[in-house]
Amino acid sequence: MTYSVVARDPRTGDLGVAVQSHYFSVGSVVTWARSGVGAIATQSVAEISPGPLGLDLMAGGKTAPEALESLLKTDSRLDTRQVGIVDSKGNVGAYTGSRCIDFAGHVKGEGFTCQANLMSNDTIWEAMEKEYRRQVDLQLPERLLATLEAAEAAGGDARGKQSTALLVVSSRLYPNPWMGRIMELRVEDYPEPLAELKRLLRIRRAYDWADKGDEFLALGKVEDSLAAFKKAQELAPEIEEIRYWVGITLMGSPSTQLQGLEIVKEILTRYPNWKSVTKSLLEKGYLQKDNPVRQLL
Repeated sequence: MTYSVVARDPRTGDLGVAVQSHYFSVGSVVTWARSGVGAIATQSVAEISPGPLGLDLMAGGKTAPEALESLLKTDSRLDTRQVGIVDSKGNVGAYTGSRCIDFAGHVKGEGFTCQANLMSNDTIWEAMEKEYRRQVDLQLPERLLATLEAAEAAGGDARGKQSTALLVVSSRLYPNPWMGRIMELRVEDYPEPLAELKRLLRIRRAYDWADKGDEFLALGKVEDSLAAFKKAQELAPEIEEIRYWVGITLMGSPSTQLQGLEIVKEILTRYPNWKSVTKSLLEKGYLQKDNPVRQLL
C-alpha cells in the first residue's frame, strides 16, 4: 500500500522504479528491474511474484502490456493488486484492482506509469505524472525521486511515511540478470525517508565521480581526473573515505603524487585508524613498496 513510479529514460534507455510507503522495507517487495528488459512495481495487497515473473516474461519477448495481461490471468486475487510495468522499448502497462484501498489509481504516460493506493486524497498519481513530465532535464534517478517528492507534497500515504527505495538498471541487455544494475538505494525505516533517500543519492553521485576520477587518471587525463575528484568531494565533504581514496589514487601518478600525499597525510592525522588500512594496502601489494605514503606511517 504505497505510491510508486516506473519509467524508461527516453535519452539513455535506462529503466527504473521508485517507491515510498508507510511500510517497513518497501523496496524488498515492490521494486523490480532487469537491465535491457524492464522495470516493475508490484503493490497494494502485494504479491511479489509479478516482479520476477513479469521480468521473465519480458525477457522472453512479451511487451509490458502483454506481460501484465499474463500475470493478471493467473492471479486469483487480482482485484486487490496494483502493478506498474515498463519494458525496454518504453511500452507501458498498469493495473489497479477494484478492491485497492481508497484513494487508489494510476496514470500512464509515454514510457512511464505512476500508481498509488491508500492515499490521503485522489490527486496523488496525477501530481506524480505532472512532476515526472516537468523534470525532463534530470537524470533518471533524480527524476524518479522528484516524482516521489511530488506525491508526498500532494498528501502522500494516508498512514504517513516509513520507507522508500530506488532501483535503476542499464538499457544494455546483459547475459546474467544480476548484471547492469546502475543504482539501488533503500531506506528501510526512517522518520523522513525521502529526505534520507535524497542524501543517499547525493553520496552515490559522489562515489560515481570518484570512480570517474580513477578512470581518467588511469587514462592519463590528469586534469579531467582532478576535476572529477573535486566534484566528488564537493558533493560529499563529510565522507573522509572518499577523500582518502582520492589521495591514494593521486599518488599513483607522478604528476599528482605530491598532491595525493598531502591529502593522505591530512586524513591520517585526523583519523589515525586509517594508518592500519594503509599498512595493509602496502603489505598486501595494493600499493607499491616504494610508495611515499610509507613515510607517513
